[in-house]
Amino acid sequence: QVQLVESGGGLVQAGGSLGLSCTASGSIFNMNVMGWYRQAPGKQRELVALITVGGITRYGDAVKNRFMGSRDKNTVHLQMNTLKPEDTAVYYCAADTSNAPLRGGTFPQYWGQGTQVTVSS
Repeated sequence: QVQLVESGGGLVQAGGSLGLSCTASGSIFNMNVMGWYRQAPGKQRELVALITVGGITRYGDAVKNRFMGSRDKNTVHLQMNTLKPEDTAVYYCAADTSNAPLRGGTFPQYWGQGTQVTVSS
């Protein structure tokens, strides 16, 4: 069993910054990839950032150069800067024992409950 617990999120004005954190617990000894996805109302879930245990990071196109992911063992952080109203979504922490999600085409195995991020204009 793997548990992913997110913290952070909330309401921020456009142009502002916000941070998210997620800690994995349980059977986590082989969690190669951890990171973040988001889903806005009426839209598909999309990649925000994925980080391997070795520190390789992949970002979604919509957040490149604005968001920064980091990882310390079984905790991942997401620093979101220059936020836009279109960044409003539920942000989900995710993890996988393989690197397959990093290559695209597959979603991670494990998911957190999600945390709401709302950016007002």
